[in-house]
Amino acid sequence: MKKLILSSFVCISLFTQAQVQTPKASPVAKVEQRVGLTDISISYSRPAMNGRKIFGELLPFGELWRLGANENTKITNSDILIFGSDTLKAGTYAIFARPNMDSWEVIFYTETTNWGLPEKWDESKVALRQKVKVSKFPFPKENLSISIEDLEFNSASIVIAWEIFQVNIPFSLNTKEKVLASIEKTLSSSTVSANDYHAAASYYFTENIDLKKALVWSEKAVVMKGVSAYWMTRLKSQLQAANGDYKGAMETAKISIIEAEKDGDQNYVKMNQQSIEEWSKKQ
Repeated sequence: MKKLILSSFVCISLFTQAQVQTPKASPVAKVEQRVGLTDISISYSRPAMNGRKIFGELLPFGELWRLGANENTKITNSDILIFGSDTLKAGTYAIFARPNMDSWEVIFYTETTNWGLPEKWDESKVALRQKVKVSKFPFPKENLSISIEDLEFNSASIVIAWEIFQVNIPFSLNTKEKVLASIEKTLSSSTVSANDYHAAASYYFTENIDLKKALVWSEKAVVMKGVSAYWMTRLKSQLQAANGDYKGAMETAKISIIEAEKDGDQNYVKMNQQSIEEWSKKQ
């Protein structure tokens, strides 16, 4: 009797677990990207052309489109995204589009649980609208693609491409404000490390902010870490040059070369050599 019960249980378990698995026509994709200090993710389904003409036929121009297939295409951003003069607060949004031949309207919608388009459109749930120009490919792109490109500290673009159409939706971020606040807080503490000074100097150099102050921080980093940190002496030399001290910059770059050679880092050797050649012409 026990054997019979066990056998029946195994059969039922196998029956309930067995499922036919087939590939989806529009497979799910997810894009995750950190831009500056902001985390952004986009989840969507990727329909294919399958020999069909998409825009203007399958998707008539001027009509609202779910921007994908199946569930809502969703974007989640950990901080404010700035689109021109408009802002999109941190949160999760559905993305819809209204394609036209020369431009698209892209809509960020606060309700994200729809299967396709909302049964009843609610204008109060529109968080942001953006009108963007269309560019065209010489050859068709088979699957819908959504990506985050043109990455900078303070900006990037959401890029949507399918068939022969592509739209770029540029946005900016408040990265600079956050970084400056972080630098001020960290460097005013009693436990500042060489890496902290170096990171602060590097950001100021990249963003061209108060290069004299950046040089002071870089010098402190080198003193604390020692000249063996050739990536730090490399930055110090760049800041010396940026402040007009080309002779001092070349001397520091030579120190960086020696230490980089010890570590076998030919990339830093080459960068320093190129800088020395450039600065020698400016003395």
